[in-house]
Amino acid sequence: MNKRCSWCLSDPAYIAYHDNEWGKPIYDDQTLFACLNLEAMQSGLSWITILKRRDGYYRAFDDFNAQKIANYDDAKVAALMQDVGIIRHRAKILAIIANTKAYLAITAKQSFSDYLWGIATPDGKPVINHWQTPEQIPAQTEISAKLAKQLKKDGFKFIGATTCYAFMQAVGMVNDHLADCDFR
Repeated sequence: MNKRCSWCLSDPAYIAYHDNEWGKPIYDDQTLFACLNLEAMQSGLSWITILKRRDGYYRAFDDFNAQKIANYDDAKVAALMQDVGIIRHRAKILAIIANTKAYLAITAKQSFSDYLWGIATPDGKPVINHWQTPEQIPAQTEISAKLAKQLKKDGFKFIGATTCYAFMQAVGMVNDHLADCDFR
């Protein structure tokens, strides 16, 4: 029987996410783009709410194909507002479109991976923390605040220091598995 971080024990979807995805470093631009948008959709909600709708988001937003999303019009936004597979929050839907435009501006100059990892980790390597209890894990850090500030400056919406820290954990920029977790 595997020892896991306690936050994931409430749901089989959480357990699978914890065991197979959370905290594993990601360097692919499109995957990072999708993950950042999904974390932004979590604002005010629990991650399990978004996790259970993740497939719906991929379907609704054309697999997070930035070229397609950048061309969404009012009719597409109206259709998304009727899509029961996602959270139908107009400002969040518009945020994904705005984030797409910001993403395309960044990737016209450099890879999104280099941009994000360069801000979040000075040496490009994951920060490995050694937390003993869930209470020790911060909700945000100076680095996540710095990343949020830069993302906002570059046009991203629904991005704050807490969202950025959750994103950094999810994509392996920081390893916040507890010290006794078998998936550390």
